[in-house]
Amino acid sequence: MRDPSLLGPWIRRFLMEHVVSERNLARNTQRSYRDALRLLLPAIARRARKPVDRLAVTDVSADRVRQFLNELEEKRGCAISTRNQRLAAIHALAQFIGRRAPELVEWCGQLHTVPFKKAPQTLVTYLEKAEMDALLAAPDLTSTQGRRDHALLLFLYNAGTRADETAQVRIGDLTLPQVPERDLASVLVRGKGNKPRRCPLWAKTVRELTELIQDRGPSEHVFLNRRGQPLTRFGIHALVERYAAKVATILPSMAKKRVSPHTIRHTTATHLLRAGNDINTIRGWLGHVSVDTTNLYADVDVEMKAKALATCEIKDEKPQKPWREDKGLMEFLRTL
Repeated sequence: MRDPSLLGPWIRRFLMEHVVSERNLARNTQRSYRDALRLLLPAIARRARKPVDRLAVTDVSADRVRQFLNELEEKRGCAISTRNQRLAAIHALAQFIGRRAPELVEWCGQLHTVPFKKAPQTLVTYLEKAEMDALLAAPDLTSTQGRRDHALLLFLYNAGTRADETAQVRIGDLTLPQVPERDLASVLVRGKGNKPRRCPLWAKTVRELTELIQDRGPSEHVFLNRRGQPLTRFGIHALVERYAAKVATILPSMAKKRVSPHTIRHTTATHLLRAGNDINTIRGWLGHVSVDTTNLYADVDVEMKAKALATCEIKDEKPQKPWREDKGLMEFLRTL
């Protein structure tokens, strides 16, 4: 590195050497770090009155980072969670530089004094069984696109996959037996950090997917758009939202919910929990790193809470007869 005080070379090393090669972070995380720095650099350059390519590492001061974060919330209208994501990227960059340049350790420590903001915890949104059934019934099964859409919605509900995970599934990742009702079927899903997991598939899902992928090679993506190109996560989001809007005209309860592929993922987890599956099974099914994440579903399910409450409900005791009306007692007293 020619000039270790310049910020630009450090950012290139951070994104290419650290994020991609050393950490092998998920693509979405890579994009999140990149986007955070794309927003940060012009903001710092404007305050330091320098071109972006002449910024020094120390130009990214703690005060300027605080101003940048405030700007995200106040001017761009970003949520606290988004603000914290941007700050996480800045902290990661500072730590990367501090470990490799001892003279910048103090600067790194100053940036780490900028705290994450506590965000209000929102309840997980999921669909009731009737709502999920209505969503699955929304596509027109008489058309090729409708059958593909139905297979996609069913797959999301069955596997509980994220939109990006679903978009990346290839035909070779599927294990589809000849007799779905008898033999075990599954799909290999690559989650965050490219961590693989296998999810079982229902016989109905197998039948839908078998029809969808017929006469195609194992390297092809399972879900394709109208032009025969792999469906993107954005396309999957748009598809789910379109059918949710259609169902909302029939079920008023759906109109109150913001339905996305992640909502279906939450629905899968909640319905698995209601069916009696233990938390660790659901954690493995969804690919959660920590069981604490999966425990959220146990907290939001009102139906399960009501059932648990019913088991410890204090029942009304039968009214006891006044002692004067207790003939056995009166007879006992007379014999004394």
